[in-house]
Amino acid sequence: MKLLFDQNIAYRILKRLSDFYSESSHVKTEDLMNASDIEIWEYAKNNEFTIVSLDSDFNDINLVKGFPPKIIWIKTGNLDTDEIAQLLEKHRLEIEAFFADENLGCFEMFKLN
Repeated sequence: MKLLFDQNIAYRILKRLSDFYSESSHVKTEDLMNASDIEIWEYAKNNEFTIVSLDSDFNDINLVKGFPPKIIWIKTGNLDTDEIAQLLEKHRLEIEAFFADENLGCFEMFKLN
């Protein structure tokens, strides 16, 4: 599964998730740091990435344009990189099921205390 991390998630998450999401990338790696959300969305669509973000912008685009790309929207507030990585690792099986279901476009993740 190819995840593309938005700029609001630290680049170093790639190293933390290499065992589980080895084909993943970051907008920094793809030279998209200054790209608009729609440019990132188009890039993800054309390169078969699922976008991972902390904000609603990409889900808003999917509501208008449809999917792919799929979106993983992490709705947790402020978490550090390790906490985000732990959340993605913990829910890996659910994310894989989401990725495999062509009828689903957005996977919302919460962290309950």
